[in-house]
Amino acid sequence: MGSVHQKTKQEYGVFYNNGRTYNKAMQTLVHNFETQLHQLGYRPITAKRLPACVTEFLIHNKITDVHAISTQHIYNFKAHLSQRPSKNGIGALSEKYIWYNMYALRVFFSWLEITEQTYVNPINAIKFSYPKSAVRTPFTQDEIQLLFESTVNTAEVALLHLFYSCGLRKSEAEKLNTVDIDFSQQQLVVKAGKYSKRRVIPIPTRVVQDFETYLKHRPATHNEAFMQGRNHHRKLGESYNRDLKRILQRAGITKVASLHYLRHSIATHLLENGVSIEFVSMFLGHKQLESTQIYTKVNTLKLNEK
Repeated sequence: MGSVHQKTKQEYGVFYNNGRTYNKAMQTLVHNFETQLHQLGYRPITAKRLPACVTEFLIHNKITDVHAISTQHIYNFKAHLSQRPSKNGIGALSEKYIWYNMYALRVFFSWLEITEQTYVNPINAIKFSYPKSAVRTPFTQDEIQLLFESTVNTAEVALLHLFYSCGLRKSEAEKLNTVDIDFSQQQLVVKAGKYSKRRVIPIPTRVVQDFETYLKHRPATHNEAFMQGRNHHRKLGESYNRDLKRILQRAGITKVASLHYLRHSIATHLLENGVSIEFVSMFLGHKQLESTQIYTKVNTLKLNEK
């Protein structure tokens, strides 16, 4: 999502080059919209993404005057997104991505209306349903065992432990520092998880040993990050995803899975093994117990049988 703004600069250029279609007014309008989002307290990344979506909309429809925007322009843009390839050129854009663009336009037109820059909101008459989330099928315990058996180095073992054995979110693994793991107490500390929530995760002896083995074989570095990628830099999401794909391929597991599937799997397996839902909720760092019940998809009757 973050590359959309850059992509529009490269492919269209109408706001950025001195060609016939250059329109300074539209560029200024989008800039003012972004400034307002920051002032309203939107997350920095959202305050960048929403204007990027609006930029592509304006460029695609060759808009030079917001008063000329109609409902048909929005439908045209939605049809364009439905046919546009993804950022890596492989496959189509997801329904969720298209919905996000429509959401960006809704926020944009509301801002124009509230600030009296327009008196007609062309998106008000259109309803866009939020796309249904795909059913996430967790790995079986046998598949998890197969994944560990398919690793080829200590870094891959540590990766599986972070997302499965410790149930971390991707952002939490990215921020994890070596000092956040207390090997003597067998604890991993997430200092600022989702909702800035701190939590302490107990880690089994086997996981502690594997983490220590990883650190022992890792090249000496001054980088404080626990997991490191190329050039000893902090390992980030895309690198984690690539490594997981390689492990899946070696294991012969063909289901489309992400790092979050590992977190989903450990939650499900803990509940299946009789661990209380309250503990699992704390383990995952959920704000509310209901999140754990929905997230794990565990049948209440099955819980009662444990």
